[in-house]
Amino acid sequence: AAPAGAVAFGVKHTEGVSVAVLLRGRAEPEPVAGSGARWPLHEGTALRVSMSRASSELNDNKVTVSFFAEGGKPINQAGVFLTGLGISLDVDADQDGVVERNSPNKATWAWGPDGHGAIVLVSCDKEFP
Repeated sequence: AAPAGAVAFGVKHTEGVSVAVLLRGRAEPEPVAGSGARWPLHEGTALRVSMSRASSELNDNKVTVSFFAEGGKPINQAGVFLTGLGISLDVDADQDGVVERNSPNKATWAWGPDGHGAIVLVSCDKEFP
């Protein structure tokens, strides 16, 4: 996806994003810390982009890749806006009618009127063949 004549690239990103560069032949990624670092463009080079927390609003994070020609002359930039989604499967573990995010009864289950734990019912029939 690099423009014609590009021989290197650099990456900038907002605080909520983690970016690592995977160079060909290396199993471990190189973390991208700060600006100014550049990597040669080679086949098999990849960027690993991740977010460790949910966004507070739509498109609140960004990754920008800058492409450079021989001698370090900037050619072009490509950017992407990111929105991190928080996904969690929470349950009414103590069966009091309230779904709690950090219920201490989530990891265990007990039967009876004072019981606790998640009850999952799965529909496995073929309603629509």
